[in-house]
Amino acid sequence: MQLVEFFINFFENFFDPKKRIFVGYLLAALVVAFLWLVFSKKLSLWQSIRKLFDKKVFLSKSSKADFLVFFINRIFTLFISPLLLTQLVVATFIFNLLLLVDWPDWSFGFMLSKPAIVATFTCTIFMLDDFTKYIVHRWMHKWPALWALHKVHHSAEHLTPITIYRTHPLEGIVFSLRSAVSQGVAISIFFYFFGNSVDLLTVIGVNILVFSFNVAGSNLRHSHIGIQYWGWLEYVLISPAQHQLHHSIAKEHYDKNFGATLALWDWLFGSLHHSIDTDGLVLGIKDKDVSDRQSLYGLYIVPLIQFCSVIVKMSKGVKDIMLKAVKYTGNWRKFPLNKQNT
Repeated sequence: MQLVEFFINFFENFFDPKKRIFVGYLLAALVVAFLWLVFSKKLSLWQSIRKLFDKKVFLSKSSKADFLVFFINRIFTLFISPLLLTQLVVATFIFNLLLLVDWPDWSFGFMLSKPAIVATFTCTIFMLDDFTKYIVHRWMHKWPALWALHKVHHSAEHLTPITIYRTHPLEGIVFSLRSAVSQGVAISIFFYFFGNSVDLLTVIGVNILVFSFNVAGSNLRHSHIGIQYWGWLEYVLISPAQHQLHHSIAKEHYDKNFGATLALWDWLFGSLHHSIDTDGLVLGIKDKDVSDRQSLYGLYIVPLIQFCSVIVKMSKGVKDIMLKAVKYTGNWRKFPLNKQNT
């Protein structure tokens, strides 16, 4: 019985609508990709099917590594998840802090109708979650310690929907904490001001905005199907081709398109790059110090070594700065402040 329960928990991501690789979303992505290939790329039905299930992609060494990492990380997650900070803990903590504040007597609950509160909460939690994904993703590229971990994801040379789970376990912990904090903040604030009127507009238990994006083919961002949006829409939403460009090894594509769902943040903060034809893109990373980025050693051990190396260097740098500060402070205290001290 325990073995069956473990098996169910292991593959729950495929049957949970809150997860990206829910079978319903995967099927929707197939339909969207098929229609795009037939009507936009003008491929025949057979050519479209062959393109969708390209053996060179799904049987590549990179894709096999994706599946292996997914399985290993699922085992890791089953054991580590109960130990991680949850949104409920964050929300409760912030809610109790808000109770300590002596706010003016504003009747927020009466200023908005319940439908307005539900709509506002649904949009706020979606926007805040997406914005924090953008921020943390950008940090992953800018901070050497985090990039040592994030390189695991970018080492994929072919993209499949499973590539989204191609992450080092330490990066997974970082994003879990991000989710707990962002959602906890939104939940606590709304419940404090609007009480039981707060609710989420959902479809099959999923935020309606997240559901819409997933049904529209979000899994195609990690795929070999380079769907491009209209130019104006790519200022708002990240197209599959835009995210595939983010995985390119070309220098002109470095640090572009960090957005998860919305391209709006990239537009506002100067990291937006419109999509191009992705057929000629070379994906992966240029990393000469690792002979095989698709091996378990290259995916798990090397990033950990590099992460620890960066942390050690940073700690030494901080130590040197502190020693210099102490030395400077000591000399400053000995220095005469005025003539009476001489």
